[in-house]
Amino acid sequence: MNDYFKIKMSNVNEIILRPRFKLIIHQENDRLLKLFEAADKEQSAFIVSRIDDHVFIKIPKEKQHFWSPQLHLEINKNDQEETSTIYGLFGPNPTVWTMFMFLHFMVAGLFIGFGIWTYVNWRLGSHYAIPLFLTLLMILLWFALYFGGRLGKKTGAEEMQRLHDFMKETLNGQDIQSKR
Repeated sequence: MNDYFKIKMSNVNEIILRPRFKLIIHQENDRLLKLFEAADKEQSAFIVSRIDDHVFIKIPKEKQHFWSPQLHLEINKNDQEETSTIYGLFGPNPTVWTMFMFLHFMVAGLFIGFGIWTYVNWRLGSHYAIPLFLTLLMILLWFALYFGGRLGKKTGAEEMQRLHDFMKETLNGQDIQSKR
């Protein structure tokens, strides 16, 4: 069972900012959901909340930093009797993720706009140094956002491991199969 729960940041695809995993567990999903509800009452190191078949495991507010991750688990009942599938997703706070994606789309939109401006000025024989500079600046900003995301992932790696360990301890003793 321990082999299924090892997270090694060197094995995680470096481009993926929000790692995912999938586990098959030979227990009913209601029982697994109740395990997480009980675990929330027995400890104070994490905040565990449940909405339907979704479990969110977060770092308490006083211990969070900007890049603190959270673990979202979706525990689905399978067609087979007493079997459930857990879909796990590590990611930053949804507010941080939304802001991060907004900035990416804004930079992409500005890149396209400045690229069109550069092309039109070039075709018209006008000066196109400023729009070309702004187009290239958008590329630099995109790289800055990308490396900022990588830095955030690295900064939150220890907390991500703690979240994963908490999930592992909560599910301890369950018959688990790892799926990729």
